[in-house]
Amino acid sequence: MEVSRFAQMLRYLGPKWLMYRAVYALRMKSGLVRMQRPATTWDKLPLEAFLSDPSLRDAEAYAESRLKQARPFFFDAAQLPNSRELLSRWDTPESSPFRSVDHLREGFVQFFSNEFVDVGLPPQWHRDPLSGHTFPNDRHWSQIGDFGAGDIKLVWEANRFGFVFPLVRAYWRTGDEAIPKLFWDLIEDWRRSNPPDTGSNWKCGQEISLRVMAWVFGLHGFGNSPATTPARVSMLAQMIAVSGHRIESNIGYALSQQNNHGISEAMGLWTVGSLFPELRDAPRWSRKGRRLLESQAQALVYDDGAFSQHSLNYHRVMLHNYLWSIRLGDLQDSPLSSELRDRIGRAGEFVYQLQDKVTGRVPRTGQDDGAYILPLSNCAYDDYRGVVQSTHYLLTGQRLLPSGPWDEELFWLFGLEQPSDSDCPITDAGHPSTSNARTGNRDLATEKHSGSFSPERRDFDAADSGYVTLRTPAGCAISRAAGFRHRPAQADMLHVDIWWRGLNIALDPGTYSYNAPAPWNNPFSHTEHHNTVSVDGRDQMDRASRFLWLPWLKGTSHGRNVPRQGDVSAWNGEHDGYRRLADPVTHRRGVARLGAEHWLIVDALCGQVDHQFRLHWLLMDGPFAADHDLTSLEIQTPHGPYRLLAASSQAEPRFQVIRADEHSARGWYAPFYHSRRPALSVSLEATTHAVVFASLLGPEALSVQITGDHVQVRGGDWQATVSLNLDQTMDTPLVASVTAGGSLADSITSIPLPSTRPISEPRQCTSC
Repeated sequence: MEVSRFAQMLRYLGPKWLMYRAVYALRMKSGLVRMQRPATTWDKLPLEAFLSDPSLRDAEAYAESRLKQARPFFFDAAQLPNSRELLSRWDTPESSPFRSVDHLREGFVQFFSNEFVDVGLPPQWHRDPLSGHTFPNDRHWSQIGDFGAGDIKLVWEANRFGFVFPLVRAYWRTGDEAIPKLFWDLIEDWRRSNPPDTGSNWKCGQEISLRVMAWVFGLHGFGNSPATTPARVSMLAQMIAVSGHRIESNIGYALSQQNNHGISEAMGLWTVGSLFPELRDAPRWSRKGRRLLESQAQALVYDDGAFSQHSLNYHRVMLHNYLWSIRLGDLQDSPLSSELRDRIGRAGEFVYQLQDKVTGRVPRTGQDDGAYILPLSNCAYDDYRGVVQSTHYLLTGQRLLPSGPWDEELFWLFGLEQPSDSDCPITDAGHPSTSNARTGNRDLATEKHSGSFSPERRDFDAADSGYVTLRTPAGCAISRAAGFRHRPAQADMLHVDIWWRGLNIALDPGTYSYNAPAPWNNPFSHTEHHNTVSVDGRDQMDRASRFLWLPWLKGTSHGRNVPRQGDVSAWNGEHDGYRRLADPVTHRRGVARLGAEHWLIVDALCGQVDHQFRLHWLLMDGPFAADHDLTSLEIQTPHGPYRLLAASSQAEPRFQVIRADEHSARGWYAPFYHSRRPALSVSLEATTHAVVFASLLGPEALSVQITGDHVQVRGGDWQATVSLNLDQTMDTPLVASVTAGGSLADSITSIPLPSTRPISEPRQCTSC
């Protein structure tokens, strides 16, 4: 078994990756990492040791020099007196930065964009506030485990200094000088509690980089405050310089992860190098940061805009890292490449096409640990309109979405002073005018505009990553079928999300915790909790370790080339994850749109011997009524009843509905990291060698029946017949044709795909 596992890792991760990880593990275990960069004290690393000009060792001289040679930042402190009315117009009694500020003054920090947790004031920087466990603060970071004593993310969350963003936002609304004083008090206390390279808060270069991001934002946001004294500016510069050296010293490990860690740490080096040119190593950090930002985007952001981590939450982290970095380059007259801009533009478009148009939310695809590194508006954590608007504006100089509270992000990143549906002018090259680039300020009210641009979302095929959407004016269905170039995040291939009138009816369970007592130790990464079919209680892949699945399955999209009549469309996909079983099984799935509000999902699985096949749906919570005889469920939603009807080709399937089970993760979902809420877990099980499942979802779903190779469905005033390809068990689209009658016979309510092209399976990475 171990030989087989090693062979799989060699195949999917590559010999270079395995060799690097083996050497790194040896360096950690032997203490070589600790010897190369030992734990020390702040006094032994004075600012003058990092400066190109030793004459700036005096705090007054250093602060004066920075003021005279200040590098431009996203916003200008001169805007502060005129910002209050503009920023306050986005506030409501329920949503404003003041809530975070008030809680912080009482010692509570918002964790994972959700609940406020008592961390103390000043915070106990090394303590997990939920378990009470304190991580060691007297040993080198390499001697501290990530998960040996609980979830280290519960320590890191406060240490990211994410609360700086609401502090600055509140200060610019009020001018309350107690806010920058609180910022500097916390900086000074963190410094006392975290000597260089000592303790868990120096363990992760990404965490250090995100902390630097927040510190830099606070330094500029509170730049004109009396609390920002020369001594404090000099002190923070020293802390940032030490952080830069720590990031650089271990960035190879971050790059080996092939995810946001390498990007975040490249952003950290680029930020310090760009904004602190007085540091001796700033030129090298700038060069290295630039090179890695460019290469990481090329390697990890796919041509269709998807991201290597197979997670839309981490996708937003990636976009915010690049928004920050590209914008900094523009302001320093050192722009990053047009190729990088184009790739990040496609990544922003990718999110836009997977969004619910009513709420701005996206599926909880893949791992979702609550990361939100630039919380620059009052929008909810799961509202992605801010990053979509900012990415589109960065690349085109135009707004993509109508004005709303998400536009506050534009103010902080671009200095936009007037919320408007108008757009700023663009150059012939298609990039924003840079006439004000050095200050970053734009007053949209005084510029000549080219008119708003708000294209409609559409049916969408992501050719490299395999994501697919079928859209109607009432909502959409989203699924995925593709192979893997990078490590799978969850065993969730062919999962289907369904959105209806702004409601996430059929939903992804998200991520509860990477390390918690059973049954909450990352349970939602498993197949059984997703909207798909599991076989014999097995996952689509085997869980090899906390963040590794093997062997990587192969998914195939057969596209939308389905003969149809009436207001219908369909997509087909399959995966081979269960062909590793002793009796191989292929899972084929077809998703059919029936008018504007109804969906039919058909699954076919076939083996030579009996298997336990389990179809699962996780539905939004609400008052419900289940009919076990008809294997159906009706949920009462804010928009009226919504129904699920499930059918099996086998007689007497086992139908079950569970809500918020006390002893397992069934009937739950995690809207935030370390937070769970009830949902409706619906399953239909059959024990046989071959099975067809059919699921009809919609407000007027009345009946679904499987007869041979046909599925017949009926709604209020419509009906449809779906023909299936059951003669073949793999490499063939399941849904052969769709024919509709009644009210669906003629009208067209879908949003068409501009052009069709087959989805090719991306190559697997063999040299990572």
